Amino acid sequence: MITIKKTAYLVIILILLFTANISRAATDDTRYFVKSTSGWWKKSFGVRHNFDNGFTADLSDFHLRVAKIFGIEVEPVKKLNVLPDLSQAPITSGKIQAKRIKPAEQVPWGVKAVYNNPLLSKSSGGSGVIVAILDTGVLKIHPDLENRIKECKDFSGPVGIVDGKCDDNNGHGTHVAGIIVADGGSDGLGIYGVAPEANLFAYKVCSNNGTCWADDVAVALRTAADGGANIVNMSLGSDNPSPLITDASDYAVSKKVLIVAAAGNDGPYFRSIDYPGADASVIAVGAVNIDIQIPDWSSRGLNSTTKPYNTEEQDIEFAAPGVNVESTWKDGGYAILSGTSMASPHVAGLAAKLWSRLPEQSSVSNLQGESGQINPASVVRDVLHKLTADLLPIGDDDNSGFGFPHL
Repeated sequence: MITIKKTAYLVIILILLFTANISRAATDDTRYFVKSTSGWWKKSFGVRHNFDNGFTADLSDFHLRVAKIFGIEVEPVKKLNVLPDLSQAPITSGKIQAKRIKPAEQVPWGVKAVYNNPLLSKSSGGSGVIVAILDTGVLKIHPDLENRIKECKDFSGPVGIVDGKCDDNNGHGTHVAGIIVADGGSDGLGIYGVAPEANLFAYKVCSNNGTCWADDVAVALRTAADGGANIVNMSLGSDNPSPLITDASDYAVSKKVLIVAAAGNDGPYFRSIDYPGADASVIAVGAVNIDIQIPDWSSRGLNSTTKPYNTEEQDIEFAAPGVNVESTWKDGGYAILSGTSMASPHVAGLAAKLWSRLPEQSSVSNLQGESGQINPASVVRDVLHKLTADLLPIGDDDNSGFGFPHL
């Protein structure tokens, strides 16, 4: 009799859970990390992404009540936003300032600054290097990007990961992509990024309004590392860290991936840097304008309180062009944006160019990993430090860290 009652009870719970799943699909409920590896709970709640110590799922209030009754620990998954947030950012740090069918300059001022050549007519480099962009997607058919995209995935949709789909209805991701890999198009009349010969993994991890769930970002980061990406750019952030993203960053770094992220647009306040850029394993990039000066809105680190020239959590590492930056746009044309979102890909692009120049073997023994093999990500990060011009105030400061890296 007890077994029958228990079975009936579980059946009722399953029916209610299934009903909750149906109603949940029509709403935008909060996403949770469920600290359980039980197949029963995965089936009952529905799995979005699996992790070593649990899974994520979109849970209704009823799901949360059931979890509490059965002692299943759950915690909210953090949200991030692309930087700048085009719908909310102040006009000095993110609003679209101009849209064009043709670029004003084929080599934008930021690329010229990175190359340290104001007369540059065409950029080059990045051959054989794969850069993954985790953002709002990328316009696959943009003339300046279509030959660079080698992989396209959507992690942000309602049905998990979708291969071959990375539509960008926001524009942010397409703009970031152009700064790194735009190759001028087949007619040579388009715009050029910092490393136009690099290949691109376009991973859509943010919705069209620029909101990104941490579990989608974490899974995309792991997928990029497993898929052979050398460099990852994340022009997105949050005030607080996400354990899911931190763990994924550590995993990617262990696979010899270099991660670059925007520092944020919350300056000029001390310790205003966003995560994941604030993680010590990630290169955080602030912004400079055409006069190589730091705008007030560029987030600051806490470098003045940590060991100089030794990147620690919440330190800013570099500053790069991030004001009035022209790049590719979601309509097939071009747009001018400002923000540390634009600064980060300048450093990612320079890293790709440097990576492509690395010899197959290196004698820099102090950069070898435990296996005795050279870690190219560590080598490139070290070279970036050596190519950096210090900005005022002198030294490893809160505004720009090491300074502005350029050739």
